[in-house]
Amino acid sequence: MQLDEVTIRALGQPNVGLDQLVRGIEKESLRVRADGSLSQFPHPKSLGSALTHRAITTDFSEAQLELITATHASPEGVLQELSDIHVFVQQNIGDELLWPSSMPCILTADQDKIPLGQYGSSNIAQAKTVYRRGLGNRYGPLMQTISGIHYNFSVPEELWSALGKSDQQSQTDAYFGMIRNFRRWSWLLLYLFGAAPAVCRSFVQNMDHGLEQFNEGTYYLPHATSLRMGRLGYQSEAQSALDVSYNSVADYSRSMRIGLTESFPDYAAIRPGKDQQHPQLNDAVLQIENEFYGTIRPKRTTRSGERPLAALNERGVEYVEVRCVDLNPFEPLGINAEQIRFLDTFLLLCMLAPSPPDSAESRASLGRNQTRVVERGREPGLQLETDNGLVALSAWATQLLAACEPIAQALDQARDSDASNHNDTLADSATAYEASLQAQKDKVARPSLTPSAKVIAAMATHGSFYKFTMHQAQKIQQHLQAAPIAPATLTALQDESADSLRRQAEVEAADTQTFEEFLEDYLALP
Repeated sequence: MQLDEVTIRALGQPNVGLDQLVRGIEKESLRVRADGSLSQFPHPKSLGSALTHRAITTDFSEAQLELITATHASPEGVLQELSDIHVFVQQNIGDELLWPSSMPCILTADQDKIPLGQYGSSNIAQAKTVYRRGLGNRYGPLMQTISGIHYNFSVPEELWSALGKSDQQSQTDAYFGMIRNFRRWSWLLLYLFGAAPAVCRSFVQNMDHGLEQFNEGTYYLPHATSLRMGRLGYQSEAQSALDVSYNSVADYSRSMRIGLTESFPDYAAIRPGKDQQHPQLNDAVLQIENEFYGTIRPKRTTRSGERPLAALNERGVEYVEVRCVDLNPFEPLGINAEQIRFLDTFLLLCMLAPSPPDSAESRASLGRNQTRVVERGREPGLQLETDNGLVALSAWATQLLAACEPIAQALDQARDSDASNHNDTLADSATAYEASLQAQKDKVARPSLTPSAKVIAAMATHGSFYKFTMHQAQKIQQHLQAAPIAPATLTALQDESADSLRRQAEVEAADTQTFEEFLEDYLALP
C-alpha cells in the first residue's frame, strides 16, 4: 500500500492541483417532531420543489430531507454552503428538528406512517415515487429511514497531468483502481467515523436483530461502529448474489446489467396493493442503478433522459461517490473539516497506491471484513482478513495511516501555498491535513475517541439512544436558529425555492407521453 518514490515526488511539485481537489456533499436527515417521532407533514412548500430544487430535495420519505452542495475546492467552502442550506431549512420547518443520527427516530408499527416522497404529477415525478414504493415493498420502509452522508470527490486536470493520465480512459482506469482499494480498506472509515452503534427499540421491533439490550428502549452492540452498514442496514439477499466487479468500466457495466435485467422471483411476486397500480418500477434485482447498495460508486453526470450506466460507458468516470459515512450526531452538519481532510487524504491514497484486480474471492473477503468492523470494530484484538492471512485491525490501520503521511504533507504544502483557501485560525493552520491524520492515529491507539464509542458513552449519560439523540437534535436546532446567514445567500435560496416550483410546473406541462410510454423509455438500456 506504500506509494512509490516517483508518485511522492510528483505530489511534492508545485502546481499539481492538490489545492483544487473537488468535493461536494449530499446529506440526509429526517424531519422529526418535538417528541422525536417522524414528521407527518409533506415537504414544506417554502423549501421549493423536491423534484427540481438544486440544493434541497427528499430521499425515500417526504420527511427525509437531502441537502446537496455544489462542488468546492476547499473543505471550508463546502461546509459553509452546507451550513447555509441547514440554516435556511431550519427557518422553514417551524418547530421541527433535524434528527442528527443515521439510525432513525421513534417509528410506529404502522409503516404507512412513513410517507413516500412525492414529486408532482409529471412522468418523472411519478417514476421517482414508484421507485421509492418499490424500495419499501422490497426491503421494508424502516430500512429506508436510515440516513447518511454521500461524499463526492474528483481530482483536477492538473493532478492528472502530473500523474501522466491526460486522457479519459486512463483517468477512468485510475478511478476504478481507487474504487478497488477503497473497497478493500473502507473498513477503516467505519472504524474511524462510524457513529451508529445503537438503535431505538422501535427500529428492530418484530425483527431477528442479534443486538444486545442497552436498556428498555435501546439495543446495541458494545463494540459496534456503524450498524447502518451491516445486517440492519443496506443489505439485500437479492443484491448479495450480484457479484459486481470493479476491474474496469466494462466489467462493472456487465455486472450491473445483470442486476438491471434479471428478474428476481421474490420481486416478481410483489403485487399491487390498494390504489397501487405500480408497486415497483420492474421486477429486476435492481429497479435502476441507484438501488445498488455499495460503499462507493463510480459516477458521471447524466444528460437529460440518459441512464447512469450509459453515461459511464460513453464518457467514463467523472467522480466517485463515497456512501459509507454516518451522520456524526456531535456535529451540527453531521461532518466537520477534520473528517473531510482525512477523506481527501484517504481517497488519494486509494487512487495512488497499487491496486491489483479484484476477484470473487477477494470481494467476499472484504464483505466479511466489513461485517466484522460493523459489529465488532472496537473489540480488542479484532483481526481482519488479508491475502496473507489474518492481521490485527490496529496493525493494519496503523499501516494505512502511515501510508497517508506523504499525501497529507503534500496537501498541506499545496494548501499553504494558496492562502486564499484558508484563514489564520488554528483550525485552518498550515498543517491541517497532518493534524487530521494524527487525529485518526489517536483513534486507533485509543478506541474511546471514536464517534461510536462516544455515542455509547453519551447514551449512558443521558439514559438511552433516544434521549441522547434528542438532546443533540435540540442543541443543533438552537445552533441553526442562531447561526448567521448572509442576506444575499438567504435571498438566493429563497429565489431558488420559488424558481424550482416554476421549473416543476414546466416539467409537468412538457409531458407528451402516457406514464406507461414514459416508463418503457425510462427503463430502456442501450
